Amino acid sequence: MFVLISACLLGVACRYDGQSHPLSPIPTSNECVTFIPVCPEQLGGLPTPRLPAEICGNAVIRQDGADITDAYTRGAAEALRIAKLYGCRYAVLKERSPSCGSGTIYDGSFSKTLIDGDGVTAKLLQQNGITVIGESALNDFLRTCATCSPTETEKII
Repeated sequence: MFVLISACLLGVACRYDGQSHPLSPIPTSNECVTFIPVCPEQLGGLPTPRLPAEICGNAVIRQDGADITDAYTRGAAEALRIAKLYGCRYAVLKERSPSCGSGTIYDGSFSKTLIDGDGVTAKLLQQNGITVIGESALNDFLRTCATCSPTETEKII
């Protein structure tokens, strides 16, 4: 089964600060799961490094006040296109990100305050039937996948 994953979780230096946020240990493809890395921000045309951004209402705003919603929307659409190309039913995404966060994101004040919400990419993937999993749930997901056939895996989440 193909699973979309935030490229920064695999050690790719694509985060806003030019760093990565690799999981330890870095997950590798196995007989049950093959990871397809994406960085929606880069796919949307944003440079690395770049100024931090947060969701404020319905817009993605850079720390200097610039509205970069269009780049996030383009990146989300491209991530969805890739997910569909590979038939991904799941995506493991970076938690709290304005693009990839699911369930909890920063509030738009750049004060590290968390609120309930989803990032632009996470929301689009979910709207298209792709289950989004935060990186903190990856090990549980992989353990469940390792004991299931491909058809059983579809039922785990």
